[in-house]
Amino acid sequence: MVPERLKAPELYSEEKLKEEIVKTSRVLYEKGLITAIGGNISARIPGGKEFWITPSQLCKSELKTEDLVKLDLEGNLVEGVLKPSVEKLMHACVYRVRPEANAVIHAHNPLTLALVSAGLSLEPVTGEACILLGKPEVLPFLFPGTDKLANAVEEAAKRGPKLIILENHGVVGIGYDLLEARAVVELAEDVSKIIIFSNLLGRKPKPIPEENIELFKKLFWK
Repeated sequence: MVPERLKAPELYSEEKLKEEIVKTSRVLYEKGLITAIGGNISARIPGGKEFWITPSQLCKSELKTEDLVKLDLEGNLVEGVLKPSVEKLMHACVYRVRPEANAVIHAHNPLTLALVSAGLSLEPVTGEACILLGKPEVLPFLFPGTDKLANAVEEAAKRGPKLIILENHGVVGIGYDLLEARAVVELAEDVSKIIIFSNLLGRKPKPIPEENIELFKKLFWK
């Protein structure tokens, strides 16, 4: 759910949506959250039965709107000439089970992966984390691009998280739109940094108490 003030209806045309995917790809590339050919981004018109996704094996910093590929919710090609991302089924699965979701970002957050690899958890240590991240789902390693991974993400997505962490692989940010999905992915990396630095200083960060987490949510979402 996104407050009315944060929705961006001007993005909801096919061309605007494609432009926003390309923009998001470049921003995340510059932030080091996706690599030249690692990571993938998709979005759809709210409630749509089709979605646009980034292609496979094309540098994310060089994408153009005409490079994007349109698929249906079974992962079948609808429009486009390039090969869609290998994770197309994972994106399709999320849209099928999360009707409120209109954007999915699969990034390769280095610090979030380092955090989980070290056996640490992504705790709500900031107000923003309380509002956007909630309690992330963490999945064990499954081979990228497989039905097993897509099915596991689908089951996790049914439980309603905005963030799914894939061990030894990356993260999946789910949002009402690309702005929210991108915020989830970026915030996961920022919170991971805080937790890692705190541990390096010899102290575990204190999570925000549950009652305050609920208060943060009420104040933000009202």
